[in-house]
Amino acid sequence: MFEQPDAPRPGEPEAEITLAFEDNRYASLVFGLYDQHLAKIERKLDIACFANGNHVTLKGRAEACEHGRRVLEILYGRVQLGQTVGLGDVDGAIQECARQGTLFPEAESGRAVFEQISTRRRGPVRARNLAQDLYLRALKRHELVFAEGPAGTGKTWLAVGHAVSLLEQGAVERIILSRPAVEAGERLGFLPGDMREKVDPYLRPIYDGLHDFMDPRMVERGIQTGMIEVAPLAFMRGRTLTKACVLLDEAQNATSMQMKMFLTRLGEGSRMIVNGDPSQTDLPPGQKSGLSEAIALLSTIEGVGRVKFAEGDVVRHDLVRQIVGAYEAAGRERAKSREP
Repeated sequence: MFEQPDAPRPGEPEAEITLAFEDNRYASLVFGLYDQHLAKIERKLDIACFANGNHVTLKGRAEACEHGRRVLEILYGRVQLGQTVGLGDVDGAIQECARQGTLFPEAESGRAVFEQISTRRRGPVRARNLAQDLYLRALKRHELVFAEGPAGTGKTWLAVGHAVSLLEQGAVERIILSRPAVEAGERLGFLPGDMREKVDPYLRPIYDGLHDFMDPRMVERGIQTGMIEVAPLAFMRGRTLTKACVLLDEAQNATSMQMKMFLTRLGEGSRMIVNGDPSQTDLPPGQKSGLSEAIALLSTIEGVGRVKFAEGDVVRHDLVRQIVGAYEAAGRERAKSREP
């Protein structure tokens, strides 16, 4: 049972649009399990959606119904291309259509506005919101990009996907993935195993991203040949990284000196991506995060991009967005209470 939308505001016409999709199987994928995608569209656009087989009827304000029609057509087009559609993709399509209406009022329905990346294994992956769109555009335009924001916004995952796409295009010859191993004090010698086994626990999210965008056999072969290198931040010292895409994840845990050391490794033909959440630093109390300092010092330099994600850009489960919002609100309240 879908929620009924509020009555149209005075002066706004009410409309009814019925869409018929050719393929019942594709239509069911667009509507979602138990029509959960339609329920999301209802809540976001304040309209009513009624599904019957491969037909769906939209009722509500005329502008909102037209918005819903474009969203459903975009999702159907993606399903036809063999792409999966989840609740996050529904959110992204809603924002994409909203941006189309703002920037291209006469644009053809389904026109791709948000930026995308493509890899052999994953195919095209399009940004789900404006922040991700700006992020992908910055990655393609700048040699050094800083991305800051809460967990769940896709910073690491999209960075890994972009790195894989550059490698497959031949724009770079290798991928270097790094992360501060703060939990072990960057002294990993006491841990059992070889270097890869020592640092794996700290780089698991990056490995997950690699396996999303590359065949697992190619990942293993790349690691064995050095085409893909995984190392803790402390092991970057003294190197010059040429023709490589270098990703520093969890950069809020890098000290000022470590960040300076890392950034000065940039060599000819290389790209650097620095991700982190300044609100979740694990550094000792009183020690300044190298990420915050680097952004303040370098973000205005030509060739350096900066993208800031917010609570509303979380693309994981809806609860994650609410959890992030609750913590941010609590942080603001604590900051206010400390004010004189």
